[in-house]
Amino acid sequence: GTHTAGTIGAASNNGVGVAGINWQSKILPVRVLGKCGGYMSDIIDGMLWSAGLPVTGVPANPNPAKVINMSLGGAGTCGSTLQSAVNQITAAGTTIVVSAGNENLNASGFTPANCTGVITVAATSISGNRASYSNYGSIVEISAPGGDTGNLVLSTWNTGKTSPLADSYVYMVGTSMAAPHVSGVASLLYSLNPNLTPAQVLTYLQHSATPFPAGGTCTTANCGSGIV
Repeated sequence: GTHTAGTIGAASNNGVGVAGINWQSKILPVRVLGKCGGYMSDIIDGMLWSAGLPVTGVPANPNPAKVINMSLGGAGTCGSTLQSAVNQITAAGTTIVVSAGNENLNASGFTPANCTGVITVAATSISGNRASYSNYGSIVEISAPGGDTGNLVLSTWNTGKTSPLADSYVYMVGTSMAAPHVSGVASLLYSLNPNLTPAQVLTYLQHSATPFPAGGTCTTANCGSGIV
């Protein structure tokens, strides 16, 4: 969570650490998983609450998010309850960005990447090829830097195991690192026009994407429209 938040919004031009993509918008941190995993019901409740939608027994969110970054997933189908939540959230005007997964398999077998209406993000290496671990397939809408062997993504970190301790920076790799690049750019679009629909955000992202390198392992058939 700290690492992906840094990619989205780490303060810039301060001579410290790394530069996030959008250092004006705010991060709304919502914890839905614990050290040993968690329940899909908690993930769904966290998604709904993040977007400002009601969740039974929980106070209303006074600061609804326009972009939900989900650097998480697992094997399985997009169940009806999860898909219903996605539908409600996108109808409310919030964009959902999801990592494709790190199994080097077709992303159609992993959720929430395979839900309809989310932006599923594959990972590219520094050369613009598909990262060796990245999931892929026709359900991927776009790709973004996720790092690969020898070229990882540096971002914010904290050394605390159970509560915050010293701030630091670490290198990580994965489609979890690719998704927040897309979330950061999506948040920039909303800062220009808060009334954009999630479909419009996806269109802008795809139409402005950098083409994949010719002859590389990423094509529009397996890695989306290009690199954000």
